[in-house]
Amino acid sequence: MRGDLNLHLLEQFVALARTKNFTRAAEELHLSQSALSRAIQKLEDQLGQPLFERKPREVALTELGELLLERAKHILQLTEDTFSELSEAGRRGRIRLGAIPTIAPYFLPGLLSSFAKQHPDIAVIVQEDTTENLIKRCSHGEIDLAILALPLLAKNLEVEPLFDEELLLVVPVDHPLAALKNVPIDAVESFPFVMLNEAHCLSDNIASFCRRKSVQPVTIERTSQLTTVQELVSLNHGVSIVPEMARRIDSSDRRVYRAFTGEKPRRTVAMMWNSYRFQSNAVKALMEHLRRQAGQASTRARRQKE
Repeated sequence: MRGDLNLHLLEQFVALARTKNFTRAAEELHLSQSALSRAIQKLEDQLGQPLFERKPREVALTELGELLLERAKHILQLTEDTFSELSEAGRRGRIRLGAIPTIAPYFLPGLLSSFAKQHPDIAVIVQEDTTENLIKRCSHGEIDLAILALPLLAKNLEVEPLFDEELLLVVPVDHPLAALKNVPIDAVESFPFVMLNEAHCLSDNIASFCRRKSVQPVTIERTSQLTTVQELVSLNHGVSIVPEMARRIDSSDRRVYRAFTGEKPRRTVAMMWNSYRFQSNAVKALMEHLRRQAGQASTRARRQKE
C-alpha cells in the first residue's frame, strides 16, 4: 500500500464500518462529517478502489472493505496492546469497566469504594451499556472488563460467574399482595406489570422464569431505567420483579418487596473479558477484588437464610 496511511485513518475506517453511518461515526470520533468523508476518500484513493457502498441512510462495506476491516482491527489491537504492555510499569493504572444498567448503580459504588481504598493509584472509568453493546465493545477492546448477567452469547470472550442474586416482587405499599410474607408466582398473573424494555437482559430472566411456571403476566408499561420501574410501581401503575441489590438501597416507604414461594427467580452476575487482549496489572487487581467481593456477598446471603 502506498501513501501516508496511518493509524488515525484505520480508526476512522473501523468506526464507520461499525456504525454504518457517517454522522454517527463522526460524532463518535469527535470529527466533522466532512472531515471523516475526506479521510475515507483519501484511504480509498490510496487503495484505488471503494471501501464502502454509499446508500441513502447508511453505508455498506464492499468486498475490499471487508478484507481491510479484519486487517485494520488486528493492527489497531496489536498497536494498543503493545503500547499498553510497554507503558504498564511507567504509567498510572487505568481501567475501562463496563456494566449493565441493572447492576451499575447498585453494585458498583460499594465495589469501587473498597477497591479505591486498596488501590488509590488506579483510576476506574465506568461505562454503562446494554449487554449486547458491552459484548461488542469488549470484543473490540473498547472496555477492559464488564459486569453483566447470564446467560450470554459471547464468542471468543471469557465469562466467569461471580454470584447468584434473588429477584423480588415489588408492589405498592397498599397493594393486596403486600400483606403476604411470601407470594406464589401465580398470584401475580392477574395484576398488570411494569417492566424494563427488551434491551435489558433482566426482562429475559423474568420472562423465562414465568414461562417455566406457566404464568403470563400482562405488561402494560416498559421503561429503560430500573428506578423508573420502581417509581411507577409506587404510583400504582402495576407490579414488577427487580433484583435484590435494588431493594438493598431503596429507602422509599411507598413500596414493599416480597420473595416468592417455592422456586425463586434468580439471576447470575458474571464478569467478562477478552483473553486475547493484553491485561494490565490494574485489570488483574480489579478482577481479583471482584472475586473476593463476590465471595463475601455469597457468604452474607447464605447467613441471612440460616
